[in-house]
Amino acid sequence: MKSLVVAAVALSTACCACAQSSVSVQGLIDEYAGSMRYAGDLGRTKVLGSGGMTTSFFGFAGTEDLGGGLKAYFALNSFFRADTGKSGRFDGDPYFARDANVGISGAYGSLQLGRAAAPNFIPTVLVNPFGNSFAFSPLVLHANVNTARWLYRTSPSDTGWSNQLIYSTPSFGGLRVNLHYQFGEQSSDTGYKGKNNTGISATYVSGPLTVAGFYERDQISNPVNPGVITATVAGAVVPTTRKDWMLGGAYDFGLLKAYASYGRSKAEATGYRGTTSSLGASVPVGSTAGQILAAVARTKIAGSYDGTRTTVSLAYDHYLSKRTDVYAVLMRDRATAIAGGNSLGVGIRHRF
Repeated sequence: MKSLVVAAVALSTACCACAQSSVSVQGLIDEYAGSMRYAGDLGRTKVLGSGGMTTSFFGFAGTEDLGGGLKAYFALNSFFRADTGKSGRFDGDPYFARDANVGISGAYGSLQLGRAAAPNFIPTVLVNPFGNSFAFSPLVLHANVNTARWLYRTSPSDTGWSNQLIYSTPSFGGLRVNLHYQFGEQSSDTGYKGKNNTGISATYVSGPLTVAGFYERDQISNPVNPGVITATVAGAVVPTTRKDWMLGGAYDFGLLKAYASYGRSKAEATGYRGTTSSLGASVPVGSTAGQILAAVARTKIAGSYDGTRTTVSLAYDHYLSKRTDVYAVLMRDRATAIAGGNSLGVGIRHRF
């Protein structure tokens, strides 16, 4: 009888520990078929691509109640290309490029260490109707995609930062502020001594109103995109400093949700200057059937390339269930003195 009591107590203790901790598997698969041509492309490409509206990913997340209002948490999420089965957004992308972090949260906010979203990412997603679509969102294409085919780049170093420390404040009436610091991890003999990436991002959500913004000061190459924060001056590759900021918002009027943003970017050594503005709207169709999405982004550039890029997208996103939707998108992309392009894509997105 004594042995049975001891076993029962041990089992009860184990169950309590399990109740205080949780680990979940999560992910999303998004694939689309399309005929794509962005401004600056030499020709049209027919694709069966991954990540039309959202980059495909899978991973794990967990929390543990430490008591006294403290919680430990972690996230390990990996991007993948569902059309080929390859890991990452591109060849050479880290396996857990979306998230690889651990942190502690409590009454005074949270402290997180590892790879996570850069300051620019969440604000950009929140203030445009296409969210984080790297294929069709005009704002994301202008603010976060390497446009080297036109001899200029409008993006910060990356949408995710490795070697990052993030402090997030508690929510103050819907306002939350995040302080970002990315360790350079560069030897002093590389010329990057003391250079690190820093940034701040903030979101405010109250009823139908959303306001978001960020500021980044990039001094080093991000490990995911080496060479981004460098420039060739007098035949030598030297580190340079990039500064990027954006402020935007959204308001849900019921019949439609309106979006707007404005931001600037500049690089010291290259003389690049970019100003990006965007407008958008989402209109619900029926109570749960779907929504019409429309957005436009315009970037004025000065530097090695002087001109303007304008991108317009129109889409219909239809919900088959809470986890599955199908969509169709038309996109028009134009730039000064560069061949323009039109794109069409239809796809399906499933969350699990």
